[in-house]
Amino acid sequence: MASFAEAGLFGLVVLTFVLGLSSIIMGVIPSPAHGMKEKVEYGFFGVSFLVLGLLLTIALVW
Repeated sequence: MASFAEAGLFGLVVLTFVLGLSSIIMGVIPSPAHGMKEKVEYGFFGVSFLVLGLLLTIALVW
């Protein structure tokens, strides 16, 4: 039963890293439709998801 919990936690780790990296990439890609406010928001959410992914990785290893 513990392996199901670890598998679910691993899925959350992968999900947060993918969301974090894709948000940072979206903030870096130049686009005339996105202003500076959107780029800052993408960067903020990207870093937030990467930090959450790091915390979940620590929980998975612990």
